[in-house]
Amino acid sequence: MKKLMKNLMVDESGQDLIEYALVAALVGLGAVASISGLSNTIGNTFNGVGSTLTNATA
Repeated sequence: MKKLMKNLMVDESGQDLIEYALVAALVGLGAVASISGLSNTIGNTFNGVGSTLTNATA
């Protein structure tokens, strides 16, 4: 039993996969946060351009 517990403590076979999954999750969260923050800015820019074009043609 002692040897089994020692082997489990030393075994790192699944560690790389977990680290890659955590990095991918952090990148995904960062992308979602930045896109949601930029969506209002981009929307306002397009509305401003549309208003300018509408006023220019009127």
